[in-house]
Amino acid sequence: MDLARQVEALGYSTLTMPDHFGDQLAPVPALMAAASVTTTLRVGALVWDNDYKHPVVLAKELATMDVLSGGRLEVGLGAGWMATDYEQSGIPYDSNKVRVDRFEEGLAVITSCLRGEPFSFTGEHYTITDYAGLPRPVQSPHPPLLVGGGGPRVLSIAARQADIVGINGNLAAGAIGPAAISSMTAEAVDQKIETVIAAAGARLSDIEFNVRAFLVRVTDDRDAATQQIADLVQVDPAMVRATPFVLIGTPEQIVDDLLQRRERWGFSYVIVGGEDVQPFAPVVAALAGK
Repeated sequence: MDLARQVEALGYSTLTMPDHFGDQLAPVPALMAAASVTTTLRVGALVWDNDYKHPVVLAKELATMDVLSGGRLEVGLGAGWMATDYEQSGIPYDSNKVRVDRFEEGLAVITSCLRGEPFSFTGEHYTITDYAGLPRPVQSPHPPLLVGGGGPRVLSIAARQADIVGINGNLAAGAIGPAAISSMTAEAVDQKIETVIAAAGARLSDIEFNVRAFLVRVTDDRDAATQQIADLVQVDPAMVRATPFVLIGTPEQIVDDLLQRRERWGFSYVIVGGEDVQPFAPVVAALAGK
């Protein structure tokens, strides 16, 4: 709740949190607590995992959150990727294909629920019969939908259905490692954006592009911080300088980088970590309205 008050006061637009089974608060009650002590701050998970709840159950919780927050919910959805969550909980960790198949059906069910009109759905994984998702959300036709991904199939689904497309590394391995990092280069991001553009077609102008900056260093010594991060993840410093998943430099340098990345890739929605909220605030202030 203190963090929510702080980020709203500093000019951030949205507070997100992950949906995992480790040492963290559960996102639905935590985000409602955040919404209850703020007035303009939007809230959402990055992202809710389709496999952890039946989509009808999750959709009802999401609609309730939108009502109780006065229309400040963002719906981030994903197929699930962190292998340890599945191993610890006993939820079957199916193949990437099966999880994405199930996610695509879950996405259809959730968006139908959030319209608040009776519907039926028959798929391989879910069957819904004459169900009307109530309460009806404040936002119409439903709260903004964010789908993020690192592989062509999920990015194509996002391009066809999401309001916000999150560009991520490829997490098919089930953990953050060399494979994910190698898919976060500037050149790899070029390919991901091309995949979205090809799949989006005429709706491209309605899509907002999102990226989560996993490593943020607000510093006067850009070169030293770049080298430190390069050593940490065992990549060339040139990769660290170019990737949109890292932000390093003075507030002025970071502002310039963000504007250049918006020009190159279309990123207008950038997420930083909770530990970065205070040092990154001058960047938020400088970019307000740009």
